[in-house]
Amino acid sequence: MHTMWKGSISFGLVNIPIKLHAATENKDIKLRQLHEECKSPIQYKKRCPVCEREVENEEIVKAYEYAKNKFVVLDEEDLETLKKEQEDKAVEILDFVKLEEIDPIYFERSYYMSPTEGGSKAYGLLRQALKDTNKIGVAKIIIRSKEQLAIIRVYENTLLMETIHFPDEVRQVQNVANVPEETELSKKELSTAVTLIDQLTEEFDPEKYKDEYRSALLDLIEAKKNNEEITTAKEKPKPDNVTDLMEALEKSLEKTKGTKKKTTKPKTPAKSKTKTKKKTS
Repeated sequence: MHTMWKGSISFGLVNIPIKLHAATENKDIKLRQLHEECKSPIQYKKRCPVCEREVENEEIVKAYEYAKNKFVVLDEEDLETLKKEQEDKAVEILDFVKLEEIDPIYFERSYYMSPTEGGSKAYGLLRQALKDTNKIGVAKIIIRSKEQLAIIRVYENTLLMETIHFPDEVRQVQNVANVPEETELSKKELSTAVTLIDQLTEEFDPEKYKDEYRSALLDLIEAKKNNEEITTAKEKPKPDNVTDLMEALEKSLEKTKGTKKKTTKPKTPAKSKTKTKKKTS
């Protein structure tokens, strides 16, 4: 498994060097967006609306918007220093609690913990102690530049770390609209509902549940492949120097139209003609 964090966990004077590995994976089927006309993948570019041009990654800085269009710019060096100061600290288990005391709404992501060199005995010690006491550890850890609250528990034969939300990250249930305070129910209605729940109650078996939509979507994709209902994106046309030159010249001509002032020749004064009268004898 890929190591996504390396450090140490401590409780009391016991220090355990460990690695974290993602315990779950997202198996959603990712669909690309194509231009319907030519079936080419759509690109998304970073663009500055003020400068009206595409922006490169090295031109981008991070900032915190403390008011509308008011920002505090944070240097990358400052962020890295702050991150390193926190990551270099050993992750200390702050408290031990019972798992059932934490509501599932707090749980976020799960990570397997494995001991690194010299940490096997301490790892086994914590694992057995958690099993014997039926407790879990509560700790703090920095993952991907964010401080996380986490719990450490035993899963099968492995120590598992689960990041959990801080209390202020869980929205107040009182803000949910249209939740009835009390509902008038007859004894028969409630008795029937309880009986139905009892009839459908059984031991939880995760293998029983399948992602039927994902399976159906994969079957549909495979069927279209087999029927050769496929498309190939058109290659981006290579620039033609001659065409580009002509286009540039034509655009230049368009820009220069109407920019030159028309010059008119000055009118020359008309010569006066004198008529001579013939003498009569």
